[in-house]
Amino acid sequence: MAINGFGVTEFQLFLLRRMADYHPGLVEDAVRRLGATRASMREANKRWQAMVRAPRFPRGAARYTAVLGPAEASLPRRIGDLACTARQWALPLWPELRFEVLFGPAETAAPVLNEWLVRAAGAPPPVLRTVADLAPWSCVVGDVGAAFPGAEAREGSAPTRFRLDFEAADADGRVRSWTADFTWGLLQEVRAAGRESSGF
Repeated sequence: MAINGFGVTEFQLFLLRRMADYHPGLVEDAVRRLGATRASMREANKRWQAMVRAPRFPRGAARYTAVLGPAEASLPRRIGDLACTARQWALPLWPELRFEVLFGPAETAAPVLNEWLVRAAGAPPPVLRTVADLAPWSCVVGDVGAAFPGAEAREGSAPTRFRLDFEAADADGRVRSWTADFTWGLLQEVRAAGRESSGF
């Protein structure tokens, strides 16, 4: 599936562009695995931004189906009194994850409520016991929240970013407060609470 030559590969490049501020090395490796270049990554980001602003570009679920093909899974979700639907797509770069888009009740026309990478059903999460286990790109928001009960969600520094404040043991076994930064739901960095992020 693709629309105007924009398909799964281009969509992954678009996601990677938003991660480049944190880990350019990881991003460059992923771009090479896709057989692409940094220039094509920038172009994919530019094209997606232009497409979503175009009046004739599909809205709601149809937008993602046009680019990524039919969803692998469609799951009912409730947020308060809202009956929502989460649709998930597999992406080759992250085989144990799924790109999940959460739609409101009128999903064909309603704005997207959330979009990020989540752990695929049946894929075992990483073992996370201390902060040393939290390597970049190793886990998603749900993994960290489940491993460290009491984690509190906060808005990130941009719409595609997300933060969790949590407590975990450091390398010396001392429990401390930490902040984890995610892009598209994928872990980018962990730092001591109160320190500035490097992802600017």
